[in-house]
Amino acid sequence: MDYVIVIFFSYLFGSIPFGLILTKVFINKDIRKIGSGNIGATNVLRTGNKFLAAATLILDCSKGYIPVLVTSIIYPDQMQISALMTFLGHIFPVWLKFSGGKGVATYLGILFAFSIELSFLFIFTWLIVSLIFKYSSLSSMFGSLTVLMVNIIKSSVVKAIDPNFTIGSNINILLFIFFILIIFTHKKNIFNLKHKTEKKIKI
Repeated sequence: MDYVIVIFFSYLFGSIPFGLILTKVFINKDIRKIGSGNIGATNVLRTGNKFLAAATLILDCSKGYIPVLVTSIIYPDQMQISALMTFLGHIFPVWLKFSGGKGVATYLGILFAFSIELSFLFIFTWLIVSLIFKYSSLSSMFGSLTVLMVNIIKSSVVKAIDPNFTIGSNINILLFIFFILIIFTHKKNIFNLKHKTEKKIKI
């Protein structure tokens, strides 16, 4: 029963389409008909409203952080299930015919619930790659890959010192799943990058 509660609570919380709600309420526009049609902060920014884009980013991060935090308090053994279902809720929301965002902000919120260090590693990597290449999609994919690889290396080194260590290694599979899902949600961006038609961001 606990698993059912965590699964539904996390999925439904993650499926809240904040980008769509904010643009509908404040500027009376359907974000799905603007730019890439994505409901995330990057596409909200294309409306020209930086405040709504920032609000979408913060809220999408919070919907990754809050369910996992609540689960860690009530059902600590099910944090990973909560994290995965929250992420799936964002990219496959039942309210929008399972067509949601790309999951990057929600992924970051989930990282904050698990590890401050990994969260800042992702932010740092995202900023560096963005400054060099000017592509948000590339920064997101490279950032999630960096988090995965660094955590694998870190947990392997620590486990070599202490064979009983399992905390860091326990989330490696979860981080790998997130990386694959982020690649999946960016498949169109990968196509655009390959054909040099991907839009650059202005930093």
